[in-house]
Amino acid sequence: MRQKRKRIETRQWVSVWQYVAAGVLLAYTGLLLYWMFWGFGRSAPNADTPYRYNIIPLHTIVEFAMMRVGSRLDQWINLLGNIAVFVPFGVLIPMVLRVRFWMFTFGFAGWILLLELMQLATRRGTFDVDDILLNTLGAGGGYALFMLMIRWRRAK
Repeated sequence: MRQKRKRIETRQWVSVWQYVAAGVLLAYTGLLLYWMFWGFGRSAPNADTPYRYNIIPLHTIVEFAMMRVGSRLDQWINLLGNIAVFVPFGVLIPMVLRVRFWMFTFGFAGWILLLELMQLATRRGTFDVDDILLNTLGAGGGYALFMLMIRWRRAK
């Protein structure tokens, strides 16, 4: 009887954390969408300004890594920022949904591709295939971190 009660309490506790994670995930997604389309001084599209985009894989990453464009701060923001900002998705999504790593990774890359295409269509932000790679790398790293936390907790 006591073990059954503990199991029920554990299930209820897990579901509470799933709801909390879902709420944080929704709020964080909203914040990120704001950043991608309206934040950081992004203004309405201007027909006089040429639109910048990159469809060559690793081009932007190499340009920033070799310091061919931008300052050191631009390098950190572009390369590490595009990874770090997406780590929470790799932690939160598996908390809410049971999903295997490869399914998560390809599904996440698909959503990021869709958002990048929306940036291209609306001319807000910059379409960059390297952003898809970096964002997916960040989310995959978050997923790996989540799995390490699960294994560490089970080992205790």
